[in-house]
Amino acid sequence: MEEIVQDGAPVLREVAIPVPEELFGSQKLKHIVARMDELLDQEVDGVALAAPQIGVPYRIFIVRKDRTVIPTPENEPERTPEMEAYINPEIVKTSRKRASADEGCLSVRGVYGTTRRHERVTVRARRVDGSRFERGGGGLLAQIFEHEIDHLNGTLFIDHAENLVRITHESPVV
Repeated sequence: MEEIVQDGAPVLREVAIPVPEELFGSQKLKHIVARMDELLDQEVDGVALAAPQIGVPYRIFIVRKDRTVIPTPENEPERTPEMEAYINPEIVKTSRKRASADEGCLSVRGVYGTTRRHERVTVRARRVDGSRFERGGGGLLAQIFEHEIDHLNGTLFIDHAENLVRITHESPVV
């Protein structure tokens, strides 16, 4: 089984390249996004994943929208996996206000810290079929947009996070 690339791998520190025009709508691009979705699906605490995190140096990230909503008794039974792909994304608008939030990363396992991110972010991107769209988000979604675009630019959250802590998940002694 493939695993998510961890800190120290060169691909995580490189600026990802734009997806070429000829890949839109192709089986290759569909396969890359499907692999990303499959790996993210296995990470119950993961909400998003960038292509460099699976060793692919393209400007792609995915978001599990169903995991960005706080579960309630009303919505829990209806929460089905809902993935959205962002290809060649760019931030087109940010709020002036920033907020501090706890953050972690599937490529920096067990390390958490506090980051300052914009409260609202708007991203322009393309879908697998090549169609263009814009999506705005606040709170967690804004944090995800900035975190994932940082990945595409070779930046990890630990590069600018404060109060970093390492949490080890040891097996309980029985």
